[in-house]
Amino acid sequence: MQVFVAEKCGFCHGVRNAISMAEKTLEQAAGAVYSLGPIIHNRDEVERLAKAGLRTVENIDQIESGTAIIRSHGAAPGQIAGLRAKGVHIVDATCILVKRVQHIAGELEKEGYQVVIVGEENHPEVQAVMGCAKNVAVIADESDLEKLPGKGKLGIVCQTTQSPERLGNVLGAIGRRSFSELKVINTLCQEAIKRQESAVRLCKAVDVMFVLGGLESANTRRLAELCKKYNNETFYLQNWAELDTRVLLGKKVAGVTAGASTPDWIINEFVGNLKAFDAEGS
Repeated sequence: MQVFVAEKCGFCHGVRNAISMAEKTLEQAAGAVYSLGPIIHNRDEVERLAKAGLRTVENIDQIESGTAIIRSHGAAPGQIAGLRAKGVHIVDATCILVKRVQHIAGELEKEGYQVVIVGEENHPEVQAVMGCAKNVAVIADESDLEKLPGKGKLGIVCQTTQSPERLGNVLGAIGRRSFSELKVINTLCQEAIKRQESAVRLCKAVDVMFVLGGLESANTRRLAELCKKYNNETFYLQNWAELDTRVLLGKKVAGVTAGASTPDWIINEFVGNLKAFDAEGS
């Protein structure tokens, strides 16, 4: 089978940095090393680091001492303060773009704006940003617009991995409501946008498209949604083991992309097996 890989896919700089910091910390730390939530949204990579000693916990109550790594999605200031109060050593692997959103949210509130985040309320990045302001409205789509005040100043930021299309749709809906002032700051990740554009170009040119990444990964899910829009033969998988090879029957050209939290070894294994599939006469 002929296989093409999207020009932009796999680990972004923020994720690669978080993994590197975790590996270095595990090598150097004397005591237990914890990750406050999964270091990235990829089960296979989390399991690999767990074998090296990284303990993933869901809240700071589960950490009494040792070292805590703040994952790429960040953490709320209150959580970090709680860890410091316990004397826990902190290694901050928060993506710099996420830190920017956190800073902007705090500044908007100081300036008197109602802070609005376009994104998914339960996503850890959004949860961390919500901890940077006292009153935050999270808008995923038009059904959430009732969360907004009937009037006043709105200061809008966006979850970094949302698509420009999604942001534009939500902004358009907000713009049709009543407000005295609207301030929008573009906090979208340009690397995520490049991955989306690259995936769409490729999916239009192949018989079948595969999007690799953790099922909890927002940016991977966005890639799968976009590819499915332009190629109905799009499949969202975590790894090769999840593939039902029957979907390959009758297909000659396959495309592969991957989310920003998908490691190279997952991509390489998948591509290698895809290329070998036809060679084995399957």
